[in-house]
Amino acid sequence: MATGKRLDPYRNYRFRVVIDGIQTAAFADATIPDTSTEAVDYREGIDAPHARKLSGLTKFGNITLKKGLTDSLELYNWRKSIEDKGALKNRKSLSIILVDEEGNDKAQWDILEAWPIKYDVSALSAKGNEVSVESMELVHEGVRRVK
Repeated sequence: MATGKRLDPYRNYRFRVVIDGIQTAAFADATIPDTSTEAVDYREGIDAPHARKLSGLTKFGNITLKKGLTDSLELYNWRKSIEDKGALKNRKSLSIILVDEEGNDKAQWDILEAWPIKYDVSALSAKGNEVSVESMELVHEGVRRVK
């Protein structure tokens, strides 16, 4: 019988997103980007008849953020500034923070040099009763789990 402290996994429905300089409403969905490093085959003439595996380029997946559409234009204006001026001076850092049932920060991923590549608003329908949702896809240059 185990005598250690029980460690239940965290639920995925309580989180917050903090973006430099943007004070927007809470998000309904946020993806934590994947990371992958390519394996590069390398073989010299004196090696055994199999290739060695060297590490290659590391790639980071995109982030998608979704929230109910409100009066706030902050996310739209960030995307518009990319369209007008490019990403050079419009990159932001952001954090995705997982919160436990008691409201304590439990896990945190910091995203570096992010900028939006896509902005979308859900379709409108006079027959529907769903919440109108705006979504944004971000690219970035690194993700770090800091907590």
